[in-house]
Amino acid sequence: MFNAFTVRAAALLATVVCLSFATGAHAGPAAYVYNPIVEQGEKEIDFKFGTQKARDGTRESAGSIGFGYGVNAWWFTEIYAKANRETPGQWRFDAFEWENKFQLTETGKYPVDLGLLVEVERPKDRSEGWELRFGPLFQAELTPSVVANVNLLFGRHYRSEMPSPMSMDYQWQLRYRWKPEFEVGAQGFGSLGPWRDWLPAAQQEHKAGPAIFGKVKLAGRQAIKYNAAWLIGANSNTPRNTLRLQTEFEF
Repeated sequence: MFNAFTVRAAALLATVVCLSFATGAHAGPAAYVYNPIVEQGEKEIDFKFGTQKARDGTRESAGSIGFGYGVNAWWFTEIYAKANRETPGQWRFDAFEWENKFQLTETGKYPVDLGLLVEVERPKDRSEGWELRFGPLFQAELTPSVVANVNLLFGRHYRSEMPSPMSMDYQWQLRYRWKPEFEVGAQGFGSLGPWRDWLPAAQQEHKAGPAIFGKVKLAGRQAIKYNAAWLIGANSNTPRNTLRLQTEFEF
């Protein structure tokens, strides 16, 4: 666990990052915003889907299904099978992914909850090698009703035929707690290019838009949790629009 000074410094860093991005590669259509909170003993079946329309009229869609488990109070792990489709082609299997989320601070103890994401992906196309993705996850209650998330994610392919630099992406989310079954907010995603040498602004990707969230409790520990967003591209290098959806069956 981190002391209060470290966490406040992390919160300041997250704020600076948000402001710099607001003035402003490739986040997939099924990408979603991670949060740093881990629920021990929770099991879930997770489905994600997204579709986005490019500026030239072509469409890319992606989906995944996974099973996850809260191993303990600070580690959540999940295995995914992923598929995608580019028009006019058909759906095809794309990759297996192993996601691990580590909660680094006790929930609510500090102004910012902090976590760490580590993902390993094995694409079907072996020429792409292995993909490693990792980064810090931040969550804070701005008011008793408004929750904010900011994540910085770094990724790189290893043992691939084409060498690639370490890339840098970001995610952000605002969520207004209206009632558990239905909440409203906004989400944003972006890709900046190589982490030490960002692409020119016109070659980056930035998209954002309104989002909805909810959790419907069932019997016992069972619940259905969902979130969805309609995202608009901010420049000519970003898809014109993206529709994304995530649903989880928790038990």
